[in-house]
Amino acid sequence: MNITTSTVENPVDNTVDTTVETTDDVSFDGSFETARVRSDTLRAVIDGPDSPSRRRLRVLTGDRPTGALHIGHYLASLRQRVELQDKGIDSFVVIADYQVITDRDAVGAIDDSVMGCVLDYLAAGIDPARSTIFTHSAVPALNQLMLPFLSLVTDSELRRNPTVKDELAATDGRPMSGLLLTYPVHQAADILFCRGNVVPIGKDNLPHVEQTRVIARRFNRRYAGGETVFAEPDALLTNTPLLLGLDGHKMSKSRGNTITLGMSADQTARAIRKARTDGERAITYDPVGRPEVASLLKVASGFTGQSPALIAQAIGAGGAAELKRVVTDAVNEGLAEHRRRRAELAGDPSYLRRVLAEGNARANDVADATLATVRSVMGMSY
Repeated sequence: MNITTSTVENPVDNTVDTTVETTDDVSFDGSFETARVRSDTLRAVIDGPDSPSRRRLRVLTGDRPTGALHIGHYLASLRQRVELQDKGIDSFVVIADYQVITDRDAVGAIDDSVMGCVLDYLAAGIDPARSTIFTHSAVPALNQLMLPFLSLVTDSELRRNPTVKDELAATDGRPMSGLLLTYPVHQAADILFCRGNVVPIGKDNLPHVEQTRVIARRFNRRYAGGETVFAEPDALLTNTPLLLGLDGHKMSKSRGNTITLGMSADQTARAIRKARTDGERAITYDPVGRPEVASLLKVASGFTGQSPALIAQAIGAGGAAELKRVVTDAVNEGLAEHRRRRAELAGDPSYLRRVLAEGNARANDVADATLATVRSVMGMSY
């Protein structure tokens, strides 16, 4: 048996102990503090001077193209992707088109949504020469990795995954599809096909990374005799606060309660004027008692860099009207350059498709090599 080991090694130096439990159990509840330690160590490597450890990092991140990207994506992920890219971190960005049908019957205007993602990625500063932008459906070898990976997880593990349970609850009684049930395994394939070892996420998505770590560990033990074919990835935990939609509910493309990145300044102003607040005149930052007001303050904070509490203090008795004016100005000023680049790029759709085609080709090269390694390790190279 010819075992080819991963070329992307443990990204962190041995100066900090990031060892975790080596059992095969998937911990969805007690792993946050351990993950935070690993994340902090990873952040120190990323923010530190150039080093072999940093050059071994590879990021996997992405979006499900169920509609237009919005300010939540911009504040929570797009800016961070550009930051990581600009620090020299090799980056893969998946547009997860197959995952659109995990909880719906049709793909909708999938081509528009996919190309809209490409457009906003480039407008935000993602450089296709340094980051690989690709789609699920264009990379067969990535999806084929699901077959051996599915042999490494149990039905009960998948059913107790918090994200699977949350997504199922959001379908209003719809029967669980096989694709939704195996959603965490598909995400593991996303990460491991490119030997990704950095996954920028919020706390709520940590179970996916933990499941991926277990799949990598089990593959190495069961099929590779303990050799490291797949390194266990680490979550790079983000500190971006949760933003509510304009209606006071969770920000969601399907609810239409967002400010999309393709909106004009006037459209943004009209949307924010309709945002839900409360009946109190004085503006204060109280995330528990006044969640809608707090969320608007966090939006302004995200674009200005000023703390929500200081913004609230400056508005004071100005009330909801002044709050919405401040938020509108912050969003429109913060997105001005993005919108300028977006309009320019939208004028050349052939360039957008060329970027995606080239990214798909690079992703296929990587996926084919990984699948060849997996087949060799499993004795299936015929």
